[in-house]
Amino acid sequence: MKSTVETLSPTRVRLAIEVPFVELEPSLKKAYREIASQVNVPGFRRGKVPSAVIDQRVGRGTVLNEAVQDAIPENILAAVREHDVKTLGRPEVEITEFNDGDALKFTAEVDVRPEITLPDLSTVEVTVDELQIDESEIDAQVGSLRERFATLKTVERAAQEGDYVQIDLAATVDGEEVPGGSATNISHEVGSKQLLPGLDEVLVGLSASDSTTFQTQLVGGDFAGRDADVSVTVRTVKEKELPPLDDDFAQLASEFDTLDELRGDIRERVSRSKKVEQIYAARDRALEQIVAAADVPAPEGVVREEVEHRKQAMVDQLERIGASLEEYLTSEEKTEEQIDAELKDAATEGVKIQLLLDTLADAEQVQVSDDEFGHEIVHRAQRAGMAPQQYYDQLVRSGAAGAVFGDVRRGKALAMVMERIKITDSAGNTISMDELRAASGEEHDHQHDHDHEH
Repeated sequence: MKSTVETLSPTRVRLAIEVPFVELEPSLKKAYREIASQVNVPGFRRGKVPSAVIDQRVGRGTVLNEAVQDAIPENILAAVREHDVKTLGRPEVEITEFNDGDALKFTAEVDVRPEITLPDLSTVEVTVDELQIDESEIDAQVGSLRERFATLKTVERAAQEGDYVQIDLAATVDGEEVPGGSATNISHEVGSKQLLPGLDEVLVGLSASDSTTFQTQLVGGDFAGRDADVSVTVRTVKEKELPPLDDDFAQLASEFDTLDELRGDIRERVSRSKKVEQIYAARDRALEQIVAAADVPAPEGVVREEVEHRKQAMVDQLERIGASLEEYLTSEEKTEEQIDAELKDAATEGVKIQLLLDTLADAEQVQVSDDEFGHEIVHRAQRAGMAPQQYYDQLVRSGAAGAVFGDVRRGKALAMVMERIKITDSAGNTISMDELRAASGEEHDHQHDHDHEH
């Protein structure tokens, strides 16, 4: 095998490879064996069909094609090793010359890792918002907790927004009952818009035993898109009673004895949450700054594959909730071209960050221990609802174990970035990662490192 390499851009090369016909013999024999095991020729046992018969029945061209497809990947790998090319993504192959008995000549264009010059991380400075907690934020969380302990009390008055009503519904189209369009004794919060369009507007002002009708457009079933007449009867009206905000409420809703202690705990939780947000903001701004300073290029082929992957993941997620891409585009008032452009921008930035962190990991000789890799496998298995060994076996079968290993290594490189940069808040205070970790916990930081990669 002879090969040359041509640099097309900082992120792409073209390998020109020539394989003498004699070197194709192993692949040719393998092709004959595989075809012999698949074809059924009278007079010959399966797998024992002579080559001449296969040429006659299947065609020499088919055998040659299968042999070439088998030989190309291993010869690309040999050329990559010979020229020490750091490949990314899948190569695009073009056979330039091949005839039976002659050398196979082909080219393989493939993305490569660009040479990246890293800036001195100690010179990178980022500013995040000052940590401030307004009392209204504490009030809102206390209010949310209070809502959870509200009780409902029947009232002898007309329904208002925020009340809960028990209602009966019956829908008809041109006097014909809608299948599945009737329901009795449904509990509904007035103003929540959780049921039929138009219902909440007619409920306001109705008392127990009152009835009325309204029109609504049906969205499913045999009458989808048709206007239906819906009769609604109110059975009961109940108002929500919130518990008094006092020490008794604190004891009811938490492990604390006083309202002040409960508010103090909420303040501490809000503070931790905001410190995690500071980590997020510092990380994003630092990476943006370093990527720009290092002038990291994005390999087009890798970006294209990443866009395809992200779009398929989006479609899969929509299908899981019973929606289509077309419905999503309609709800977001966007075209598919706009979504593609957004995905490309996000994928480009993501690929640049991965290349940057891989370069840093190489420069710093970052290692991943078995324990660190195992911890990540356990963590991902839990999120997928699978046993760790089952999840790992699946990764190995799909060939994705190396990608997970790379994610862990990049996560460690990112932690190194966060240790070395200078972080200040908008008030000029220096913030250390130790402070943030102490407040927000290592697990938040660890999780966030990896979430950024996906």
